[in-house]
Amino acid sequence: MPELVMDVHRLVGPVPFDDLPQDPRPEMDRLGIHRACVTHTLSLYSDVRAGNEALLALRDPRLLPVPVLLPAAGEPVPDRDVPMVRLCPARHRFELTGPTAVRLLAQLGVTAAVELDETSPKELLALARMLPGQRLLLLNPGYRRLRAVAELMAEIPNLWVEIGTVNTQRGVEWLAGRFGAERLVFGTGAPVLDDCGPRFLLDHLELSQADIDLIAAGGSLLGSAR
Repeated sequence: MPELVMDVHRLVGPVPFDDLPQDPRPEMDRLGIHRACVTHTLSLYSDVRAGNEALLALRDPRLLPVPVLLPAAGEPVPDRDVPMVRLCPARHRFELTGPTAVRLLAQLGVTAAVELDETSPKELLALARMLPGQRLLLLNPGYRRLRAVAELMAEIPNLWVEIGTVNTQRGVEWLAGRFGAERLVFGTGAPVLDDCGPRFLLDHLELSQADIDLIAAGGSLLGSAR
């Protein structure tokens, strides 16, 4: 079992379409997940500003805040030192490579997390070319688009991939063999997505223990994030 397990993709707060746990910590304890990067559900499904305020008020060292960045007039930019921001271009109706989004990302200088279904490989490539030093975390890539994910990893050296939905046989091992385990990170998307499956996957990867420990702890992503 890895000494440290960091879930880089977790939610805190009420989910409007289902009766799911609002506090991630009991389930983290049950599954042996020591820390988590969390986004507030209000920021995703309701009010970005209210969700970010609730998130930054948590003050629990086990829960690293990942506020949602909304590139819109009048919306505040996170002013606390956070490891990442999350962008939802499709859900919140903005362009990932629009001038406001690009300007804010350049200003913040932190990792930007985005779900693959919220954008497109074309937009991710364009953003990486506009901001070559920008760290990107691809959330929830799934297993049906492994070739597209691999192409992105080959073209964008500052792209990391969350493995929670890469649940096809030896899919994680295939990516690790081509791009290194340091660019893969453990995440679940819980409680909206299952966390037991990714946790089981982590414990049964056919990789060296050193590589598994690296993925579990957040790869080289969190070490390079401020």
